[in-house]
Amino acid sequence: MNSSLLDRLPPPLPPEQIIALNRPKADLHTTRAYSWNGWDFEVPPGVFIPGATSRMIHQRVLDDEIDVRGRVYAAMGVGLGVEAIVAGLRGAARVHALDVHPASVAATEAGYHRIVGTDRPTEFLPRVGDLFAPLPDGTRLDVVTFNPPAVSRPVSEDPDIVRNVCAGTPVTDAFFTQLAERDLLAPGGEVFFIASNTADLRHIIGHAVHEGFTAHIHHLHDWNDGVLTYLFRLTRESGATEENSR
Repeated sequence: MNSSLLDRLPPPLPPEQIIALNRPKADLHTTRAYSWNGWDFEVPPGVFIPGATSRMIHQRVLDDEIDVRGRVYAAMGVGLGVEAIVAGLRGAARVHALDVHPASVAATEAGYHRIVGTDRPTEFLPRVGDLFAPLPDGTRLDVVTFNPPAVSRPVSEDPDIVRNVCAGTPVTDAFFTQLAERDLLAPGGEVFFIASNTADLRHIIGHAVHEGFTAHIHHLHDWNDGVLTYLFRLTRESGATEENSR
């Protein structure tokens, strides 16, 4: 099934088109405003404003299509923290809000306490670090979401832009490798992962398959500008290998 899926995934768009589509805004290092679902946020310098692909995750958590109720949830690359906030309101048992960027984790923590509050049963755990490194050994996750900086061409030399847009396949490879090697996904666990044909989809999903994951296209959005954005749902049996995941 995964070999068939890989064959169906498109190659990356031409480099010049990828660069043109991902030209960064000039205001990243200023304080900005963002609103969603009736919530208003002050976005600190260096923290990225969620885009339309991030809202694909936010809305699905809000609608329980990505079901976090009573489950242990990890929001990877949490940024401004909208998905962590939604998960707290939807009744996740525990929310790991993970980002390598301290200002993003601080913004997530501020937004979570302002909107969700402290009187709900959800355990909220904001953590700074590289991918899953902040999680203690023995952690098991029921749901993981990630909208990675997987653009396959450099669009800036600004490290904040690289971190959020075009870190490429080294980040996605490490994401799936860490999940597999540390056996972080609980039985029945799910990974919801966004990538488009501005990235090397065949490499990314091929590596996930190599690490024992089974991938399915959960949603495909055509932006009518050449970009196809995939929301993948991936699962993995504990101790799975490339051979038994197909």
